[in-house]
Amino acid sequence: MVSKSPVHKSVVIESKAVAVERLCRQLLGEAVANNFDGDDIFAIHLALEEALLNAVQHGNKADATKQIGIECFITPAKFDISITDQGTGFDPDVVPDPRSEENLCKLWGRGLLLMRSYMDVVEYNETGNCVHMIKYKANANKS
Repeated sequence: MVSKSPVHKSVVIESKAVAVERLCRQLLGEAVANNFDGDDIFAIHLALEEALLNAVQHGNKADATKQIGIECFITPAKFDISITDQGTGFDPDVVPDPRSEENLCKLWGRGLLLMRSYMDVVEYNETGNCVHMIKYKANANKS
């Protein structure tokens, strides 16, 4: 497969699971077209879905009248995305580690752990309502 030209998408979606699924399919298709391998696609899919569903459920409190803004750059070397919800934000540094014994049975925090585990960069804005993630393609220049 021949690499595509870099893709830049700037979109706003409804704060609904169906909109998340549709966008995930589109962006993963662009990553495949830019020759990301199966392991990278798995990592991007998992982190992308977690971040978008967090924006719907936690950021926008499942309010379908709110929106999610997405800014994405996909090149043959990296998948770079920012996801912004209309919520009040949070401090990711105070989310307890779900691997700690006292948190093993709790139902929160795993999404952040997975995003941090599968992406090369995961950072939040000061408010905590925007996450920026990057996945570099294996053996590609990090630029």
